[in-house]
Amino acid sequence: MSIGRPFRVLLSANAASNLADGLAFVSIPLLAASLTSDPRLIAGLAAVYALVRLVVALPVGVWVDRTDRRTLLAAANLLRGASILSLAVCFHFGFGSLVLLYVAYAILGTLESAADNAAVSLVPALVRGQDLDRANGRISATQLVADEFTGPPLGGILFALAATAPVFAMGGLWAAAGFLALALPRTRPVAGPEPRRAFWQEASDGLRWIARDRVVGALALVGALASVGYMLPFSILVLFARERLGVDDVGYGLLLSASAVGGLAGSFLASRLRARFGYRTTILASLLTGALSLFALALTTHPVLAAFLLAVYILHAVVWGICATSLRQRLVPDTLRGRVNAGTRTLGLLGLMAGSLAGGALATIDVALPVAAGGAVFVACTGLALLLVRSGDAMPAEDAAVLAPRPG
Repeated sequence: MSIGRPFRVLLSANAASNLADGLAFVSIPLLAASLTSDPRLIAGLAAVYALVRLVVALPVGVWVDRTDRRTLLAAANLLRGASILSLAVCFHFGFGSLVLLYVAYAILGTLESAADNAAVSLVPALVRGQDLDRANGRISATQLVADEFTGPPLGGILFALAATAPVFAMGGLWAAAGFLALALPRTRPVAGPEPRRAFWQEASDGLRWIARDRVVGALALVGALASVGYMLPFSILVLFARERLGVDDVGYGLLLSASAVGGLAGSFLASRLRARFGYRTTILASLLTGALSLFALALTTHPVLAAFLLAVYILHAVVWGICATSLRQRLVPDTLRGRVNAGTRTLGLLGLMAGSLAGGALATIDVALPVAAGGAVFVACTGLALLLVRSGDAMPAEDAAVLAPRPG
């Protein structure tokens, strides 16, 4: 793929933003632990973050479709940088508190939703339709390297030097991402024939599109169910690793690293698989691979085999995610892309919450049960995709059919 300068700018901005996310993954919980030893208050940060993202997803989708996406992406990252730098200054001078940390985390969750949706909605304006798979693969690879391999260890090292060091670094990285985004071309969606309506009426347009369009609706439904399947094992993976595999904290970290390697491989394989087999076959094969890898994981007690199976599982998740995102970018009109992304994200977040709750409940019976249940969910995902996504909708040789006008 010949990538133009605008996409390289977006990729650089995403790299800076994702590195900041990786730093936050380690440093924010460590900062909270320096203020309290109550595990409920520390875990509450993640709960608030997830809840905020769920609440703001649909309103954010409206803003993505109403405004210049480049400006929104830049503003969201600059505001993330400013808010986290303010937090760092407060903690540096002894004014930090758990309440302040919760407020900052809620702000970050809101701004992350805006930045992510704007970035995904921007991609089709920067690359050709036939290059979307490779472009999304590169974005996925960049995210994995920054989030999984670079950010967490760097965050731990910086925190060891000074508690606020990674927080200052996060602020600088998000600010850099914001300034980089300003170099992107303006991509304000073409105004529709109707005047603006009430916020929630506009937000519902995206949900109606998802419900009416067979392929996009199928992707959203499968994605929501796949989110349940994903969180069933991952909500209790640390317990599975300790009790079933017998690994310590270092071993658990290695398991996660192995899974990230699988995701990185999936980032580079997705476009090749799609070009060779088409969207439908690639999606079906990836979902079935996810099911088989979880069934095998539920049966194993060998850490090395478990690491391999986790790598295969995350490979499937990345391939599925890239194909689903690329198809959505192709099929959804530009004026609705932000709202359809938001509706899909909302369904996915609800799936993650449901999977997490179900995983915890099933683990009280047997720690391997959520893993096997996740496999069963992915079997259902495969069947649903087989039923709802037809070959003619998603084959690379039939781009004309894929890109044909959709209803609405």
